[in-house]
Amino acid sequence: MCRPEEFVPVSLEPDPVIEAYKQHIDRTLLIENLKLTPAERINRLMELMQFAETLEEAGKALRDASSQVDD
Repeated sequence: MCRPEEFVPVSLEPDPVIEAYKQHIDRTLLIENLKLTPAERINRLMELMQFAETLEEAGKALRDASSQVDD
């Protein structure tokens, strides 16, 4: 347990850097995501990873096809 002399004073004033970043965060997306169960969040993440993999494969196929035309 902390002794009183070990407490560090903390300012309750908002940090301007954090406040600047907060303006660009869509909180509705965070709230919707927090409504999901952890399993649902993992499933969404796996779907997103699969989509990214599909895009990566499509890009590779396009680059390969483009390099064959150049030959």
